[in-house]
Amino acid sequence: MRFYFRRWLLLIAVQILVMCTLYLMLQDSQVQTLLSMLLGWLDGQGFYVCKIRKLPMVYEHGHEHYYVVWETSCPANGYSLEWWTDDVPGNRSSTSHHFVKALYKMIDKSHHRYSVIIGPLGLATKVHYRTTSHSKATAQYSITRRNETELTRVLVIADNQNGPAEFRKVLSGIRKHYGSNNVPDVILHVGDGLQDPRKLSDWQNQLFSPLEDGGGYQHRSPTVFAPGNHDHDKARTPNNANLYTDMYHGILMTDGLGDSVVVNGIYHRFFHTTSLGSARVIVLDSECPSTEQSEFLERELQSEAFQSARFRIVAVHIPPYIEFWNPYTWNERGEKHWREHIRLEYDPLFRRHNVDLVISGHQHNYQRGTVQRDPQLADSGSITYAIVGGAGGELDLERVENWKMYNVTYLDHHFVSLEVENRQLRWLAKNKAGTVIDQFNIVR
Repeated sequence: MRFYFRRWLLLIAVQILVMCTLYLMLQDSQVQTLLSMLLGWLDGQGFYVCKIRKLPMVYEHGHEHYYVVWETSCPANGYSLEWWTDDVPGNRSSTSHHFVKALYKMIDKSHHRYSVIIGPLGLATKVHYRTTSHSKATAQYSITRRNETELTRVLVIADNQNGPAEFRKVLSGIRKHYGSNNVPDVILHVGDGLQDPRKLSDWQNQLFSPLEDGGGYQHRSPTVFAPGNHDHDKARTPNNANLYTDMYHGILMTDGLGDSVVVNGIYHRFFHTTSLGSARVIVLDSECPSTEQSEFLERELQSEAFQSARFRIVAVHIPPYIEFWNPYTWNERGEKHWREHIRLEYDPLFRRHNVDLVISGHQHNYQRGTVQRDPQLADSGSITYAIVGGAGGELDLERVENWKMYNVTYLDHHFVSLEVENRQLRWLAKNKAGTVIDQFNIVR
């Protein structure tokens, strides 16, 4: 009897050990990445169940609207998005519920995309939404909207492409930074969220799955997106590969930014402006220089909204000043001249019109430098350039230039917490372990 009892206890102990081991393995970033790739491969072989493949991701769509995109593995009839708001500050009652029929796009037989634009939102302090169909529904998600005097917390990341395991480690550090009960109010992604926009597996394994496993911020924290050279299909046609990042198509109809850039069919234009608390942000498309974008930039830099903002920020994927890259491609393949218009044309405008902060990615490490806008004038004020290209992609470790302007250089993966609160801007850069690598404040 004792023998069987001991065997029974041993069997239970082994089962508990196996379950604990599996649980710990599933928390490992490498295992999560492999599992995501395996599930994607099974889908490609036709082994999939009808499910919500990508839970909703929210993008900022000008100051008054949000763009929500989600995806199922099979067509679902009657998909719509239900949204409502808490009215205005001091009034916690909810408005009536709005039901918006989703725009449907079949990407392939197992990828069925739905999208909706929410708004206008007015002075709402909270936005609540959920997606529903006849057979499937998501949980309710809530977005907190801050006014210009409140603390607005912005998570700044870039260049997680082709490095999902490292990206998961960075996201783990981000979760520790914000804590289990808090989320950033906004995500500012400065480009290159995946390697190849034509590969559905890259969208899933390098962007959506890590974000979901890393806390699901994309459901509740609207993303402001400045496209990079990897995640941006520049084809000006209706069937381009901006499969999940066409959120700024139609923004002209909701934010009054002028005429659309259309050459052959539909072109998904990214350059626009938005507000983050007391900061005004100009988002540029480094991959598609055009007369329209240049005119837009000059107009916005001189606008009352930009000039009267406490803090003036530009987000553009490729930095004006790059110091680290592959020496061969930089010198022999001419990549030192790639997108020079940002330094030669745009940067003089940044300095002339009192931009405070230029945030970029592209270079896979961290650099930050603060310099005089005009070195010849002592009272010209300062401008800060920050490169935050370390959310997971392979690091750039070889120096190819020295502009003698960067105060801080850090050659490892990282993220940035940007806080804007009335007259204060606080910048805090951390590595994936949570150690502070740089910080500065601007007070007005």
